[in-house]
Amino acid sequence: MFKIAVAGTGYVGLVAGVCFAERGHKVVCVDIDKTKVDLMKSGVSPIYETGLEDLMKKNYKAGRLEYTNDYESAYKDADAVFIGVGTPENEDGSANLSYIATVARQIAETIEKDCLVVVKSTVPVGTNDKVEQFIHDFLINDVRVEVASNPEFLAQGSAVHDTLNAKRIIIGTQSSWAENLLQKIYEPFKLPVVSVNRKSAEMIKYASNDFLALKISYMNDIANLCELVGADVQDVAKGMSFDDRIGSKFLNAGIGYGGSCFPKDTKALEYLATQNGYDLKTVKAAINVNKDQKTLMYKKASNRLITFNGLKVAILGLTFKPGTDDLREAPSLENVPLLLNQGADIYAYDPIGAGNFAKVFPEGKSRKGSIKYVSNIEEAIEGANVCFIFTEWGEVKAIDAQVYKKLMRTPLVYDGRNLHSVEEMEQAGVEYYSVGRAPANKDGLKELRKLELQAARF
Repeated sequence: MFKIAVAGTGYVGLVAGVCFAERGHKVVCVDIDKTKVDLMKSGVSPIYETGLEDLMKKNYKAGRLEYTNDYESAYKDADAVFIGVGTPENEDGSANLSYIATVARQIAETIEKDCLVVVKSTVPVGTNDKVEQFIHDFLINDVRVEVASNPEFLAQGSAVHDTLNAKRIIIGTQSSWAENLLQKIYEPFKLPVVSVNRKSAEMIKYASNDFLALKISYMNDIANLCELVGADVQDVAKGMSFDDRIGSKFLNAGIGYGGSCFPKDTKALEYLATQNGYDLKTVKAAINVNKDQKTLMYKKASNRLITFNGLKVAILGLTFKPGTDDLREAPSLENVPLLLNQGADIYAYDPIGAGNFAKVFPEGKSRKGSIKYVSNIEEAIEGANVCFIFTEWGEVKAIDAQVYKKLMRTPLVYDGRNLHSVEEMEQAGVEYYSVGRAPANKDGLKELRKLELQAARF
């Protein structure tokens, strides 16, 4: 068992700390926000993540997990300090390393014994070399300190499972001392460990995330072409998935990727390439495709409608993906301002993310439109003139096509996640648009309404 300190209690830091405690280590999680620390001590997680709170309570009660805002006491006698603070992107696409630098200096001025500093945060290639030098510049006591790279590969919504059951652990070190110590820390996980040098570990993280982002953007590009030529992107994806070289994951077309990783990491890698005089054409293309894809449904609806002014607009899903309350780079953040500026009266539903979204767009009337957060799907779509689906929540996927037809003022649905069957929407009489598939009832609703009116007279 090792004594581990973890700097930062966001998705990376808190999940790592809890999982280290679950595997038997003595862990103290450090955060500068005292309110947040008190919240965690009470057993409440500051982030929504499946299974996290249960493990927090279990390991806190067992005495393996602590929370503090006193970094000095946490770092001074730690065997290893894991850095899991944020590295948000700057305006130019580069990574903001100020939080890393702050923690590095705190560690340097505090540690009293030999210590391994492990950077889990996603950082540009070469950053760990600078962090090690930065710590040595400010080191007070005569102790051995080295820096290792240990990037995370968790997915929000399944972060605890992804950490405890990872496909591989990547460690990047520059000495056998650092490598052996990190190997021993991860020994209780009983997972494959890939040991490389620091720069290779940093690059593995970016190369992995950017490859997935490329795959998503490629399928979205193909989906847009499918619509033009009359192919069905879901059929295309199914046919592709049988090829082991391609696989079945990340082939679902939609309105783009969001979250804390893919948008930031693609921009950071492109920036790194530019700084080194290289044009990373594939990643640049993925960034551009994703940017255009996020407002695809809005553009389709704008071509169909004269205006959104005075219309009730239902929005189903606000977070960037299901299973999380994270809004970072979510398509909803791009589309809601466009709709409000058009004068739309938005009724938004999200089972978890509405509270966070309301911090950005407070409920009530804006300068033109308005937004109201509702507790169920039916309230969102009842009497609506148009409905947008932005997140693939199970509750949204489970809606019967007839519900749209029955409750909406105009059964007009724009599905950015391809949750529904075109055939079911066609049969239900819903005018339905998705990504990379033929629309349902594009020209048939007028005829359908005539038949309904005729039937009502008899």
